[in-house]
Formats: sequence, structure tokens, C-alpha cells
Amino acid sequence: MTVMTKAMVIIGAGECGGRAALALRDLGFEGPVTLVGDEPHLPYERPPLSKEAMAGEAPAIKAITSDEILAERSIRHIHSVQAVAIDRAAHVVRLSDGSALPYDKLLLATGSLPRKLPMPGLGARCVYLRTFNDAKAIRAHLRAGNRVAIVGGGFIGLELAASARKLSATVTVIEAQPRILMRGVPAEIAETIHKQHEAEGVTILAGQGIAAITDDGAEVRITLAGGLEVVADLAIIGIGAMPVTGLAAEAGLTIDNGIAVDAELRTGDPDIFAAGDCCSFPLAVYGGRRVRLEAWRNAQEQGALAARNMLGAGETHAAVPWFWSDQYGLTLQIAGLSDEGHSVVRRDLEDGAFILFHLAGDGRLVAASGIGPGNAVARDIRLAEMLIAKRAKPAPEALGSQTVKLKSLLAA
Repeated sequence: MTVMTKAMVIIGAGECGGRAALALRDLGFEGPVTLVGDEPHLPYERPPLSKEAMAGEAPAIKAITSDEILAERSIRHIHSVQAVAIDRAAHVVRLSDGSALPYDKLLLATGSLPRKLPMPGLGARCVYLRTFNDAKAIRAHLRAGNRVAIVGGGFIGLELAASARKLSATVTVIEAQPRILMRGVPAEIAETIHKQHEAEGVTILAGQGIAAITDDGAEVRITLAGGLEVVADLAIIGIGAMPVTGLAAEAGLTIDNGIAVDAELRTGDPDIFAAGDCCSFPLAVYGGRRVRLEAWRNAQEQGALAARNMLGAGETHAAVPWFWSDQYGLTLQIAGLSDEGHSVVRRDLEDGAFILFHLAGDGRLVAASGIGPGNAVARDIRLAEMLIAKRAKPAPEALGSQTVKLKSLLAA
């Protein structure tokens, strides 16, 4: 009988995988830790790619660690290589360079990829944003006099629209749905963001399907279903993301809107975990509803949780979802899942900021959505997040009153 060296292998060297590798060492694990990524870069944060990374002359990576730290902590980082197969019986991951990695516990942090626009006519001037190299290619087109068409009015598309306008490009956003930010953002907040974009010179065409795209290498022509034509030097397509599940599926793991895991982030194989954008999991605060979250903080939290559970902690995921977006001087923050709510209570703050509290039929606070300049809503959203975690049922009139401190509701 062969005795396998206890080893931790992490597939996916992004935010989630990188945090998990570091957490294993923080928790005192002394065995081999190997982090495998298909990009040539160190693990880095993706949110800046659509925001701060576009502000300078050239995008810069915001790495979450360094080669020196990885070496100091004896974390092996294999980059520019893909995992191509998992042999569950042998506890081995096979890589695209022909090598094989034995594992005791395996974490899949494979993330997500941009959803492709299923249309002919897309050429080199029709691009997606996912990686740092994508960001560099896009940044080269963001300048005065250039026309940018953004297909998709979600977070990524609108953040890129704001970045492009700051660099004086001409921007048109095309959204097939009746309004921007249809998924997870209340209409009232979406309207505020819509108006801000228009005030900054962005043209937003909502409720507009695309009939055809022609990319001749010099410019892109987008013909809308209503007949209008948008001509651009660059078309950025941001119509959502798809979890990367191929490796897991080929290994026989269950796929359900991502790699299906339990509350401890464990797949059907007790030695394989999944975390971050690639997995769906039961969310305790919503009665075990299975969700998949594409969010920076979720990637961080689940990377750390997966590391603890790979070492046998047996902890369940208990965090409340939290999302944010910065566009111009406005910051949007959402705690919880707004689609769980049956009624909404509004609280107005200073400088035009406001928060919408979403209540379930039984009176529980299930989400809070806020928008305002800078950090105007940050404190109240954090307190609301704590109320959601406690399954609190605050009085609607107290939520709506500026004179009632949310901290007092938490104490009650």
C-alpha cells in the first residue's frame, strides 16, 4: 500500500484560490501547498480591472501576495498551466504540461468566464473583460475621440462606461432588458445610476436587442432590433458570467448552476472542495436556498472557509452576501438578496443618499440596498447586514426614520 504525502492542491490562482493558500499557512498547515493558475500573473484582485486599473496610462495589477511571500511560506505557485483532469480514485490532478499533482485535499477555485454573445460577426474589436491582459487591451482604446459601445448594462459594463468617460471616450451602453442592472438591483437605485451616467455624457439604450454585429477590423457596427445602428471603435461585451465547471463535470462531480457544494463547501467527493464564483452552495440565512455569488468578498470569505474545512474545521457558510460598485462619485452597496423581499422601506440620508430595506412576508429584514456619494451608505449597510444575519424583524417605521439609529435596532 502506497502512503501518500499529505498535500493540499488548489486549482485556480485568483482571489479565492490565493486567499485559501495563504489561509492554510495561517492555520498552521505545514504540508505541501500547491496553487495552480492558467494566467502568468500572481493572484490578483479583479474588481479594479473595470475601475482603478483603467485610470492610469497603463493598467496595473493589484496582487494579493508576492513571489517573496509565497516562497517564504513555501507555497508553490504553478502559473500559465491548466488542470486538465482529476483522477479521484488516485487522488491526482493532471496538468496541461503533462505533470501530475497528488493531493490529500483538493480545492476547485476555477472562477467564472464571460458569457459569450452568441452571434456571428464578432472580430478582434469585440472584446470581453476578465483578465489583466483583457484590461490592458481595453485600456488602449479608452481615449478622447474613440467611440466605445458596451453591450450589457450590468456592473461590469457600467463601471467600464464610467471609466471610459473619465478618459473622454464617447460611450454608448446597449441593454436588452427594460432597464440597466436588472439582476439584484432595485429599480429606484438603477434609475439613480442611469441618470448619473446620462449626466456624464453616456448614451444608454435600454430595451434594445441586437439584430446584427459587423466587425471589419477598423470599426464595429451594431444594428439594433429597432433598426438603429451604433458605430464604435471598440465593442465591450459584458452580458454576465458562466462558472468554470468543465474539470469538475468530467470528474463526475455534481453541477447545479456551478459546482454543487454543501454548507461546508465540500462537493460529493469528501476530499474535493469548491469555492468562489465557480460553486453554488446553500445559504443558511435564506433557509438553505442554493445560490452562486460572483462577488469579491464572497471569494475572500469562501477561500478562507474552504481552507479551514480542508483541515477538518467543519464550519458552515453563514455570511450574508454583500456587493458593491463605484461609478463616478457614487457608491452602491447591497447586503443580502433583494429578490427575497416582499415590501420595501426607504430611508433618506444626507447628500441625496438613500437606503432601501427589503422585508420578507414575515417581517424579517432580508436585504438592504443603498446608494450615495463616497461612503455615505457604508455604515448603515454594515449594520443592516448584521440585522439580516440575526434574522431580525425591525419595525418598518423605525427603518424608514432618519431619527432612529440602526445600531439601536441591532441592540434591541
